[in-house]
Amino acid sequence: QVQLAESGGGLVQAGGSLRLSCAASGRTVSSYAMGWFRQAPGKEREFVATTSWSGGVRLYADSVKGRFTISRDKAKSTVYLEMNSLKADDTAVYFCAASPVPSEAVGAYEHWGQGTQVNVPA
Repeated sequence: QVQLAESGGGLVQAGGSLRLSCAASGRTVSSYAMGWFRQAPGKEREFVATTSWSGGVRLYADSVKGRFTISRDKAKSTVYLEMNSLKADDTAVYFCAASPVPSEAVGAYEHWGQGTQVNVPA
């Protein structure tokens, strides 16, 4: 099936930047929209951003629009999340996921990565 592997998480000071990567592999990876979600302790998993594999459709959560940018490299089968102006509320485990179509709904995604931790101290 489709396998997803996130990387690039770590510790960054408020106001700083970080880029997450998600390497995708599988027989039908090109047919999927790719999304980023995050989950903080004690909270539900929430939508961050998504893009069609072609890059023609992109959606962002209100909490991150203007600060985060989702992109993809089709040749490398990799999707990125560029995060700027980071703040403490961005602290969470970030997950990469694949869906048949771009969506903000957790339930629309069929495949998930293992997650990567992003820490932004207050």
